[in-house]
Amino acid sequence: MGIVAGLDSSSASTRIVVCDADTGAVIRQGYAPHPVEKGPEVDPQAWLMSLGEAAGNGLLEGVQAIGVAAQQHGLVALDADGNPVRPALVGNDKRAQSAAADLVDALGGRAAWVQAVGSVPQAQHAVTKLRWLARTEPANAARVAEVMTPHDWLAWQLLGRPARRTTDRGGASATGYWSAATGAYRPDLVELALGHQVRLPEVLGPSGTAGFTPEGLLISAGTGETMAAAFGLGVGVGDAVVSLGASGSVFAIHDEAPADPSGTITSFADATGRHLPVVHTTNAVRVLRGTAEMLGTDLAGLSELALQSSPGAYGMVLLPYLEGERTPHLPHTAGSLHGMRRESMKPEHLARAAVEGMLCGLADALDVLRARGVAVRRVFLLGAAAELGAVQAAAPGLFGAQVVVPQPAEYAALGAARQAAWAWQVAHGTAVPAAGGDSGARYPEPPRWPAAASQVFEPGEELPVWQAVRQQYAAVRDEAHPGAFQREG
Repeated sequence: MGIVAGLDSSSASTRIVVCDADTGAVIRQGYAPHPVEKGPEVDPQAWLMSLGEAAGNGLLEGVQAIGVAAQQHGLVALDADGNPVRPALVGNDKRAQSAAADLVDALGGRAAWVQAVGSVPQAQHAVTKLRWLARTEPANAARVAEVMTPHDWLAWQLLGRPARRTTDRGGASATGYWSAATGAYRPDLVELALGHQVRLPEVLGPSGTAGFTPEGLLISAGTGETMAAAFGLGVGVGDAVVSLGASGSVFAIHDEAPADPSGTITSFADATGRHLPVVHTTNAVRVLRGTAEMLGTDLAGLSELALQSSPGAYGMVLLPYLEGERTPHLPHTAGSLHGMRRESMKPEHLARAAVEGMLCGLADALDVLRARGVAVRRVFLLGAAAELGAVQAAAPGLFGAQVVVPQPAEYAALGAARQAAWAWQVAHGTAVPAAGGDSGARYPEPPRWPAAASQVFEPGEELPVWQAVRQQYAAVRDEAHPGAFQREG
């Protein structure tokens, strides 16, 4: 083959990688920021301008196929002529929280939504944004004739706005009106939210082609950022990914959409034909930053302090629910520190308790997936805090699995490029047929690009010690919040 490109249009920037299609080696890269967002909406033309800047200076010369990844929770609402009705609503828009509650009640509760589409409406979902639009901007809502996610819209623009509109399973599964379990839209939920039906894009398989530009450049199906990053990392069944931002997310690759009537698990589709169940936590690195500020240091200093303590933090347990919590569902609670004794009230023990509390909260989220039959044998740990020595020392034992810390790279863009190579192979009849369903029973094998360069950490001989730390944490958690995890289902 030849050369492919993948682009990641995040909330802040456009990043492009140009890769050798056979080996995945990065040949060159491009970057351009997005304009500073004024509130939770943006003119989608800004994404195109950023794309053009990132692709300048002949970056895409010789490229034969492009994959597009973008923020998966944005919404572009279009009129009957295909023009935006208003600025795009981006994923971090929290204005629709009350609209989400309205939708949950309108369908008959959380379990009804889980059964319908595998997720419970949250402020970020497209279906909730449509409800907010109908309630707050009825004139604009009445003009909406079709809706797209950001990656759908970008691919459509690259193709010259053809009559065919497409999306992929991953992007569709993040809307709140398409089910990863059934592979079908629920247009009645769009009508429930917006008040009328709209045109929805065709859902392509992961190796599908959205179309060709007049110059013959293939545009693949595209996908959401999370799905693209998982594909770029090369995670598969048995792998989970723990992402350490201010809040946390835990997701895994699974052959089925896990049934979770509580709605704690959001059932997304991945970028390979499988499923990507996700559990969110409200608190992750914000716990470390808050503790570091209290101790007059930074994250690196906090890690150094924590390593001066020992597993169990001299009996101190920090419940990390500083901003309430989603897993377990404790939206109105607060964090708390337990087990303080005169001899334990030292900076290093508090630092250790913060690290262990954050990781135990994320381990609870991993256990939610395990309880629904999702295998977790290896955990990829992402985010700047994954580089901290104290986190690396504690995570394998607290997670009960091998921990992989990948070298920083543009994994979402790499996943988009890998998808482009896959679609090119399928379009030209050179893809390898699926072997035993290894990449999803209906799809041929994706290109086998090398795994990400990583550090690997094993639970080791101290695993029983870390299991005792988890048990201590669980005992404190259950005493402070009786039945919280039983309510998770």
